[in-house]
Amino acid sequence: MAFTPEPYNHSAIADWLICKACGTQFPTSDRSALGTCHICDDPRQYVPPSGQAFTTLAELQQTHRNEFTTYAPDPRLTLIATTPKFAIGERAFLIRTPGGNVLWDCITLLDEETMARIDELGGLKAIVISHPHFYTTHVQWARAFKCPVYIAAEDKPWTTMDSKHQVLVTETETDIGGTGALAIKLGGHFPGSLVLLFDGRLFIADTLLTTPAGLGRWHVDGTGEARQKPPGLNTFSFLWSIPNAIPLGVDELARMWAILKAYGFEATHGAFLGMDIEDGLVKQRVLESMQIQTRYMGHEQHAFMRETP
Repeated sequence: MAFTPEPYNHSAIADWLICKACGTQFPTSDRSALGTCHICDDPRQYVPPSGQAFTTLAELQQTHRNEFTTYAPDPRLTLIATTPKFAIGERAFLIRTPGGNVLWDCITLLDEETMARIDELGGLKAIVISHPHFYTTHVQWARAFKCPVYIAAEDKPWTTMDSKHQVLVTETETDIGGTGALAIKLGGHFPGSLVLLFDGRLFIADTLLTTPAGLGRWHVDGTGEARQKPPGLNTFSFLWSIPNAIPLGVDELARMWAILKAYGFEATHGAFLGMDIEDGLVKQRVLESMQIQTRYMGHEQHAFMRETP
């Protein structure tokens, strides 16, 4: 992709304010000029009981660090998560592809150690971000690694700054720079919410929210005896607002499935540590979960209930 990279100047942005609740960076260091965060004032997020508060990259670099973990079932994937937990607490994935490394989703903390570690792994060809809750410091990441960052065109108004590095995704399906990774626009949580498909792995953030039942291991404690997952348990929930538990309606679920059904995948990777499902039937579990949600919202007779994988 041809564009002139913008300079990454840590000293210039180290004191810019960052929302402690969602991790979004604002292009100002003037605390008197910023009293609220538009991301957290939206019903899909929240302001904590303690009130709106801000920090900076300079402060975070003194108290937090990023941990890198190779994903055991597929060493092409490296998980990056901030410790101790900061803001929403999402993880990013560094995905090594034949065409270059793709970073799926973004975390706030960017420091010299993180940059050096990613450079050791081959740098970044592109960044793709699922939705505005994870926009965080994405412009600084894109500048630091001199790469494009893909975000949905519909969700651009949620960004806090403009950058030539931002690539606005307008199509339902977008190839990510010849890497073999495919951004798929599902919507739902946000109008432009994205998932990423690479080699049978679907990176879902919380566009599809992985549930505790979905992660269950169905065996008898102490014996290791395996059994089938009990019927009627979902694997995913589909929410307009995750923290405030506002569900998506059945027509939106049907629209999302009409897009997703065209793709094959055998694993899903959610927004947070541990939210990984390795199951050749996971696509079927997506539809089953959508239909469970539809049923309990009172739409047993909706045409969507007749959909099959």
